Amino acid sequence: MSIGYSEFFVTISTEQIQLIVDFYSQLLSQQPKIYRPQIYAEFQLGGLRLAIFKPKPEHQSEFANRGSSLSFCLEVQDLEQAIAHLTDLGYPPPGEVIAASHGKEVYAYDPDGNRLILHQAIAQ
Repeated sequence: MSIGYSEFFVTISTEQIQLIVDFYSQLLSQQPKIYRPQIYAEFQLGGLRLAIFKPKPEHQSEFANRGSSLSFCLEVQDLEQAIAHLTDLGYPPPGEVIAASHGKEVYAYDPDGNRLILHQAIAQ
């Protein structure tokens, strides 16, 4: 039996919504496609939507950061340039570039501590 999914998108809950929206606007070099100040913002990334929202007070405990292993992975053309961009935003990656079998990558974090993986694939 199929449920019939029509779309897939990722959401980030935060108490610091303006800080997080500003961070992703600068990181992604775009403004949200949908924006409701202090409530909700949505970015379109190819076929994926990234939504950022502030939970209502009665639901805040459901969204408390519990140390999730989920990561937001961004494929980049130039990893060094992406690292410089994050550093300019005030969120430099805390570790070194990692050589992986599929390319190279570095871990970074948004202002709420959500893990970002910046990945540059091996040239084909």
